[in-house]
Amino acid sequence: MFLFKKIHHWLNVRLGVDQLVEKQLTGYLLPTNINRWYSLGSVLLFIFALQVISGILLLVYYVPDADKAFSSVTTIMNRVPYGWLIRLCHVVGSNMMVLVLILHMLSVLFMGSYKRPRELNWLSGFVILNLVMAISLTGYLLPWSQLSFWATTVATNSAGAIPYVGSYLVEFLRGGALVGPYTLGRFFALHVAVIPIAIAAMIGLHLFLLERIGVSAPPFGRPDTKSTWNGDRFQHEDHPGGIPFFPNFMLSDLTSAALYLAFFLLILFFAPNIFFPKDAFIPANPFQTPAHIKPEWYFLPNYQTLKIFPNEFLGLMAQGVAMTFLALLPFIDRGQERHPLKRPLFMACTMGGILLWIGLMIWGHYS
Repeated sequence: MFLFKKIHHWLNVRLGVDQLVEKQLTGYLLPTNINRWYSLGSVLLFIFALQVISGILLLVYYVPDADKAFSSVTTIMNRVPYGWLIRLCHVVGSNMMVLVLILHMLSVLFMGSYKRPRELNWLSGFVILNLVMAISLTGYLLPWSQLSFWATTVATNSAGAIPYVGSYLVEFLRGGALVGPYTLGRFFALHVAVIPIAIAAMIGLHLFLLERIGVSAPPFGRPDTKSTWNGDRFQHEDHPGGIPFFPNFMLSDLTSAALYLAFFLLILFFAPNIFFPKDAFIPANPFQTPAHIKPEWYFLPNYQTLKIFPNEFLGLMAQGVAMTFLALLPFIDRGQERHPLKRPLFMACTMGGILLWIGLMIWGHYS
């Protein structure tokens, strides 16, 4: 104990540890009506950490070679002690990360937290969403199974529908005319190095913006639910008389992480095969096209959209317009009102978009 006090005093004199803790933890106040939905950001940090750790452990035995990738994954699953557990954690975790990220985005939408002055928060979160989708797509190819090989073939084929540059873009993504060893090398590099670093950087930016601008108070249970930002100068949103982040809301974050972990382990041990169709256990064969190849559940709406339109370019255009609208939403919806029930047009459009997305997903699954 004496040694600990001496070390603490030494660091405190040089870094002001007590002042830092006071400012960032006990002195950092949050709105009194803050709810559990605000914990989803912390849950996402927890998931990302698990993905990084499990991914590093998988790299010990995975071989990014077209002739050895599938056998190395089989070795991890069947011969490496607890290798099956690590791989299942990584596969299930990637799906859960997309799900929780979508829920986090919806909570921000319904509470109007994307409105000014938090446009940059929304844009950074939107970039994180796309990076997570990209890292999921690149990781899909790495097992080099029939499912991953042909799903990647279909996904990269879609880029060919873009006029003028489509064929060059497909060749750039694949490293050649067809999906092959060069594609695996490129996707491996993107999956383990480029995209994770980009995600970490965007998370850092997102947290900086959150700290700099302040946490938006939920619009529920308040007499005035309009934004109070005047737009003339920088204004940090303080919450005098609010609850401290530590230990009050940190306990809520830990509770949410524990609930997520319980649900995660429930899927991991009792229903992991929902993410493993039968073609995921067959090595890739470029000369045998499976009868039914479909992407992961979160790409099914995109997959079905391409099938609905008479040509793929129109389908890509529709998706591009939808994603652009979503990215620019804070600049389009400039009203001060934040309560969802006081925004009937917003509620109608949002619920219609959600139902359309779910409908396309179900249609794509059964088509």
